[in-house]
Amino acid sequence: MIRKIVITYCVAMFLTVAGTYAQPASNITDPKADAEAIGTIKEYTPDAVLVLDSLAPNAPTQFKLSKSVVYVDENGKTVEAPGLTNNQKVKVHYMKTAGENVADRVTLVKE
Repeated sequence: MIRKIVITYCVAMFLTVAGTYAQPASNITDPKADAEAIGTIKEYTPDAVLVLDSLAPNAPTQFKLSKSVVYVDENGKTVEAPGLTNNQKVKVHYMKTAGENVADRVTLVKE
């Protein structure tokens, strides 16, 4: 009888510890997934896509605009209708989601 109680207790403790420390792989976050990029707008489609030509010798980077993207001016104030145009300098805050760069914040930069 005591042996069954001890075994049951050990199994319960093992399951508790295993459940506490086990995490599904999909919840593991990549610290590099949250990033910013600065450059000039090469192409802009409202509510859809922003292509940024960075200062680096890399190819232009495409960002999918999230449904909740926020546009702010250089002082951090929200801009309702940003009026983005080609060759305008911006800073884009984005996350890597399913292999795509998804922008959630676009900051207008004074030149």
